[in-house]
Amino acid sequence: MTPATRRKYAQRLPRAERREQLLDAALDVLGERQLQELSMEAVAGKAGIGKPVVYTAFRSRTELVEALLRREHERGLAQVRAAMPDDLTKLGPTGAYAATISAFLRAVLKNPTRWRLILTVPDNAPREYRESLRAARSTILAQAEQLAKAGTALRPHLGRLDPGLLGHTMLSFAEMLGRLALSDPESYPRERLEQYASAAMALLGGD
Repeated sequence: MTPATRRKYAQRLPRAERREQLLDAALDVLGERQLQELSMEAVAGKAGIGKPVVYTAFRSRTELVEALLRREHERGLAQVRAAMPDDLTKLGPTGAYAATISAFLRAVLKNPTRWRLILTVPDNAPREYRESLRAARSTILAQAEQLAKAGTALRPHLGRLDPGLLGHTMLSFAEMLGRLALSDPESYPRERLEQYASAAMALLGGD
């Protein structure tokens, strides 16, 4: 066998490390394709290994997709929690929310493939993934409602707003801006979305 045709053998890695390598490769593939187009061959090619090696880490495409979606969802949720304020007194409720929007948009644009999977759920995503997204959103919504209540305590004129509906509005508004940033970044650059969010919050806060 000549050097040009000699088969390349993958470096041996611990199974957990190999799985992470392949999940990273799968995410890279999804930066160029839709979820339904993700294949074991494409993941192997992106990772620079043979397809049989992929099957030593994941028994099937379904297992790989589920592991990828679970990992990216968990990482996305951690980003959202990190962006949410725990003290509204420094910036005020509207300023803190505008800062949260800015941090969220930066996270979305830093990891667009991850957030596309979260904010625009593929039709063929597993049912378990959809259910986990709904459960996580409910958790974030509860936090948003608590922030809304805290905001009304600091700004009495906000007390006219239902905190539950205000929490829904805050979360839906952030999701909408995230989807715009992903779907049409040229028309909706981060700076434009941040300026709009700041202006909208200033109006709400009576600033």
